[in-house]
Amino acid sequence: MKLIRFALASPALPCIHPFPQLMPSDLTLIKAGTGVLTRAADGTIDRAALVHLVAAISDLMNAGHRCMFVSSGAVGSGVSAMGLTEYPSDIVTRQACAAVGQARLMRTYTSLFGNFDISVAQILLTAGDIKTPQRAGYITNTLTRLLEEPRILPIINENDTVAIRELNFGDNDMLSVRVAKLIGAKRIILLTSVDGLLDPETNALIPEVGDIDEVFRHVRDDKGKFSMGGMASKLKAVKFAVDEGIETHIANGRFPRRLVDIVEGNGISTKFIPNVPD
Repeated sequence: MKLIRFALASPALPCIHPFPQLMPSDLTLIKAGTGVLTRAADGTIDRAALVHLVAAISDLMNAGHRCMFVSSGAVGSGVSAMGLTEYPSDIVTRQACAAVGQARLMRTYTSLFGNFDISVAQILLTAGDIKTPQRAGYITNTLTRLLEEPRILPIINENDTVAIRELNFGDNDMLSVRVAKLIGAKRIILLTSVDGLLDPETNALIPEVGDIDEVFRHVRDDKGKFSMGGMASKLKAVKFAVDEGIETHIANGRFPRRLVDIVEGNGISTKFIPNVPD
C-alpha cells in the first residue's frame, strides 16, 4: 500500500532534467506539409515523394547533421481509408482519419528510413504539452536523449486525434517553430510546393528576407484542397521563429535533394534572417 500511495503522489513532484542539455550546435528541424507528402488528386500518400524526401534527410544525417522531422500527412493518409475524396469538414471525422493515417504514415517511414539504417521515433504533441512547463520539460528530455543517438530521427506531428480547437497549434508550421524554440534548433526548413516566397509582380524567388514585417504584402491565398497551411500561415510561423533567433527557410519539398545545399548555405530557398537580441 505504501508503494501505491507514493505512486499517486509522484506527479506533483517538480520536473527534473536528468540528461545533460547537450543540443547539437547544428540542429535542423525539417517540416514537410501535406501538399508535399500526398497526391493532390485524392489526398493519398505520394510514396515516390516520400522516397526522395527520406533519401535527402538520410543524406543530411549521414553527413553528420542532427535532424528532427515534423511530418504532416496523417489526416491525408487516412482520407482514402475512410472512403473520402477530400478533407472532412467535421472534427470527429478528421480525428478518425488521423488515427488511421498516423499508423500508416509511421509504418511507411519506418520502412523507408530502415533502408538507410536509420530508426524513427514518433512524438505526438498537443499545444497543451508545450504550454505546460512540466510536460514541456518531459518533451525536452525525450528529444534531447533521442538526439544523442546519431541513427535515430525524431518524427513529430500534432496529435490530431485529441487536439481540439483549444489544444491545437493551428497547423504544423507553428508546431515546428514552437518545438524548434523548445529544443534550441539552429534552423527550420519549411518544405512546401514552391521554391520559396515569390515576388507577386515578377514571380521571381525572393532569396533572402531581412525584415519579416515587410513581406506580409506578398501573401496570397495559395491553399490547395489538401493543404492545411498556406503562405500566410507560414509567414506567421516564420515571424515567431526569427523573433526567437532561429534561421528559417521556405523551400520546395518536391526537390528535397536541395536540403544539403540549404543547410550548407547555398541552396534554393527563401532564407529569413533571425533577429539578434540587443
